[in-house]
Formats: sequence, structure tokens, C-alpha cells
Amino acid sequence: MSFRTKLFWVFLLTVLVTVSVVGYSVTYYSRAAFEEIDRERTEALVSQFQKEYVQRGEEIGRQLDNIINSELTLRTAIELAKPNADQSIFFRDATGIAQDHGLDFVELVDYQGTLISSAQYPARVGYKEDWVTQVADWHEVAPFLRREEMPDGSDLSLTAVRAISVEKKNLYIVGGKRMDRKLLASLVLPAGMRALLYRNLDQNFSPAQLIDATDTLQNPERFETLINQVRKQTQPVVKTVDWTGDAVDAETFHSIPLLGRNGETLGTLLVGSSRRELVLLTRKIVWIAAGVGVAALLIALILTSWISRRITRPLEDLAEGARDVASGRWDRHIDLRGRDEVGQLAGAFNEMTHTLAAQKERLVQAERVAAWRELARRLAHELRNPLFPLQITVENLQRARQLGPDQFQEVFNESTATLKAELANLNAIVGRFSDFSKMPAPQFTRVRVNEALRDAMRLFEPQFNAVGKPPVTTELILADGLPDVDADPDLLHKAFQNLILNALDAMPAGGALTLRTSERDGKVRIEVTDTGKGLTPEECSRLFTPYYTTKQLGTGLGLAIVQSIVSDHQGTISVSSEEGRGTTFRIELPQKQTNTLARLQTEETKANGEAAVKTAPVASEG
Repeated sequence: MSFRTKLFWVFLLTVLVTVSVVGYSVTYYSRAAFEEIDRERTEALVSQFQKEYVQRGEEIGRQLDNIINSELTLRTAIELAKPNADQSIFFRDATGIAQDHGLDFVELVDYQGTLISSAQYPARVGYKEDWVTQVADWHEVAPFLRREEMPDGSDLSLTAVRAISVEKKNLYIVGGKRMDRKLLASLVLPAGMRALLYRNLDQNFSPAQLIDATDTLQNPERFETLINQVRKQTQPVVKTVDWTGDAVDAETFHSIPLLGRNGETLGTLLVGSSRRELVLLTRKIVWIAAGVGVAALLIALILTSWISRRITRPLEDLAEGARDVASGRWDRHIDLRGRDEVGQLAGAFNEMTHTLAAQKERLVQAERVAAWRELARRLAHELRNPLFPLQITVENLQRARQLGPDQFQEVFNESTATLKAELANLNAIVGRFSDFSKMPAPQFTRVRVNEALRDAMRLFEPQFNAVGKPPVTTELILADGLPDVDADPDLLHKAFQNLILNALDAMPAGGALTLRTSERDGKVRIEVTDTGKGLTPEECSRLFTPYYTTKQLGTGLGLAIVQSIVSDHQGTISVSSEEGRGTTFRIELPQKQTNTLARLQTEETKANGEAAVKTAPVASEG
């Protein structure tokens, strides 16, 4: 993943996470605020209902007090207190009392608990109402809910009881008003709220018993689960009813049970609050967050593009410059300006390449001087051996001139033979140096490394088991499916020959020679291992230096030629050795040549060659 892509994702994720957190926080706190407001409005409405409930109960109590204090009620109580009083004459009194005092329910009960008059259900006259006689003072009892039996069913009443006593015989007046739409209509409802009343008069849920203030209630059967839950728990319950599947039309209902005098659930107040405002607000927040997210995406794209021009492009230029330096362009310069960190980095890079170029030039000059010194030393060493016999021969010829013709002729013949032999030796030495200086440029083709190793081994098979010499055993461990490489077959063959010959020279007492190939990290590896006497670390460090040799007979050019060939193939060669256990030469070659790098190496080689030619006369003169 590129830096530009990473930068884009960082900006995008940062903005999106921020927008999401803000959107979620706003939604969460908005919902919490709405729920708090809804709770407060619900509590206010319930408080208002309870206030109306209490006021209606107080009104009923005042009407009953008026009834008890009336002269008619007193005469009725006196008559009923007489022995063998005729109760039938009071059969219709409850109806008149109810009409006069605006009550929906009125009943007269004597001191024995017998119902003597009923405004709502006259047919029940004569029934026992023992619950009335169980309270000593009804003035201390607040109005309560009561299930009223009706000729066609039952009804829910807010009821109060008062008593008048004559000769220790009480006459009880039971009066009440119906719990109906009038009570709900008296409530002041905030916008988006409504109040419902369920009268728990049937054993099972009955939609007909659920009423509202306007008689426009729809789908009352949807409340069955909620009502049954309240009836079972006798505790307030909160539930959201989804009417149409759209959250906008949903309502949250707070259900408050209404209990009778004995703690039974006789009714349920349902306060509904529409969730429209909350849902619409939440949707608006979500849409705003989505819009901000899209804007954040565009901003991220713009910022990424702008920052990429300010950061990534200079970094790409620096990376390209670094690759050029790695490929050999030491004078690479990056044209970047600015006082920021990138500009400072570019300045440091240019300063580094300038320093590297200068150091490279000094190093090349030092290497040239060192190479010419080593060449002069080796050349002097090689030439000193044949020059000494030449000098002696010439001196012998000069002394032979004093001898006779026959003796001079004999000395002359011996001296000319010696001169020819030593001159031939000089010519051979010059030829070896000439061959090393004329290493040809490789001509690349596809080469099978395993086959090239086998061909090189065939040339030395006669030497492995030569008569009179210790045998050398060979082992080829060649990887199957080894890929071909771009190489010059002749130069590669020559490198393999030199390594095999070097291994044979390292095992004068015989031993084992192992050739191994493998593929690693996209490169082909060749290993040549012998079991000779091995090398010291110092010898390993100087092994590839031209004209350096550990043998008594040798020019010291073989391994230098191998290194030159491997280098021309853009490969590497290394040596590992342990005294007494042998030596391993390891070559790694790329499967394909990089044209740019090969061209640069060729140009550098030519330049070094030209510089060496130019400085050669100076060295000779020195």
C-alpha cells in the first residue's frame, strides 16, 4: 500500500470516526433528552389525572355529606330505625337522590347490610352489602374505585360511603360517579400525547372497555399484551407500540394500574407519547452525519491530493534518486526547494551524493594507484627471474670474447639458447598480463547452469583418477528444475574451470570435490567445495586480489578472472574456509540481467580502462 493511499485512509477514517462519534453522541443525548422530557410530561399528565381523580372523589364526598345532612335522609333513617319498619316505601328514594345530586350511582343500605334502594340496579334490592357495615367510620375512608353491577353488565365507579346513625342503627348512603370519557376529557394533553382508560370489568381482555376522550380509538386489540401485563404485575409498565412498521408512527405508552379498595386492579391509565419528533430528529441527525461523511470523503480526497504533491511526490523523487545512486549514478541531484523537513532531506541527499561522488573519485584514484603499485610489484617480481639469467648470459658472452674461436662458439651457442628460453619466458609473462587486461565483454544468452557445470567437470575427469596421483572423488548435487540464467556461456565455462582447477590444486593429497546448485530469493546459487587444507581469514580476504596467490607456482590471476566474470554477470562471489577442513566458493547469479546496470558497469569499466591507459606511461616513467 502506497503512502498516498495510507494517507487517504488515515484522513478518511479520522473524519468518519469523528463524524460517527459526534453523530452518535448527538443522537444519544437527544434521545436521552427526549426521553427525559417525555418522562416529565408523562408524570405531569399522571399528576393531572390524579388531581382530577381526587377532586372528583372530593366532589362525591361533598354530595354525600349533603345527602346525609338533609331532613329527608334523617326522616328515612328514623323510619328505618323503628321496629318492623316497612322498607318498601323507600324503594325509589335512591333514584331521586341520584338525580338531585348529579350522581351516577346511589344505594341505600340499612344497618344490617341489606340493600333497600338502588338507583342503577333496582332489581338487587334485598341483597346483602355486608362490606358496607365492616367500616366503623366511612368519613375517614377516601373515595375508591368499585365495580358496579348493572342490569346489562357492569361499570366502573369512583365511590364514596357515608353513614347516619339513629338509635345506634346506621343508614349507609353509597354514591359514586362513572369512570368514563368525561374524566379523560378534563385532562389538558400536551401535543403528541393522549390518555386512555381501560376498565378491568371482564375476566379477559375486552377491547370495548378501552376508551379515550374522543371515542376515536383505533385498533384497541393491539393493547391486549400491555393490559394483560399490567393486570398480572399490578406495576407500571412502559412499552412502545409500532402501529404501521414506520418508526415515525410508533408510540410509547406508560401504563399505570388503578387499584380498588382491596388492592385489586380495576382499571389502567395509559399515557401515550408519540415518537415522531424523536424519530424525525434522529433521522435528521443521521442525514446530516451522512452528508458530513460525504463531505469528509471529498475533503480527504482533496487533502490527500494536496499533501501528496507536497510530501509524496518529493519522497518519490528522493526514492528514485536513491535508486539511481544505488545503480551507480553518484552525481544524482534532486531539485527540491523549501525550508520544511522534505526540503532539508533533499538538501541532505544532494550533499550526500556530492560527498559520495567526491569520495568515489578519490577512492578510484587511490585504487588506481594501488593497482598500479601492485602491478609494478608483480611485474617486477615476474620480470626479475628471467632478467637475472639474461644479465649473466650477456656477461659470459663478453668474457668469452677473450677466448679462442672454438671456445667462444661453444659459449655463444649456450648463451643464445639461454637468451631464447628466457625471452620466451618474458613473452609468456607479458602475454598473461595482456590476456587479463583484455577480458571480453559478456555476450548474454540463456544458459543452463547444471549443464555448464557438467561440461566443466568432463574436462577434468582424466585428472580425477590420474595414474600415480591420489584420487579425487566428485559429487554433483544439482537442483531439479533450476531456472536458466542470462550469461555468456564461454565466460561462465571459464569461471567454472578456474574454480575446479583451484580446488584440485588445493587437494594435492586427494580428497572430495562437491558441486552444488540451488535457487534462493530469485537467484541461482553455485557452490564449489573441496576438502583441501583450507585458508586463513587473512588469505580469504585477499584471495580475489589480482596477482595474489597462495601457491608456489601461479600468477594469482585465476580467481581475479573469476570475480571479474561474476561481476560482469551482475552476480556475487564469496568464499568460506576453515583450516584443515576445506574451502567453499559460492556464486550467486541473477536469472535475468538488468540492462541499465549492465550498461553502467560497462561504461565504468571502459572509463577505468581508458584512465589506466592514460596513466600507464606515467607509471612506467616513474
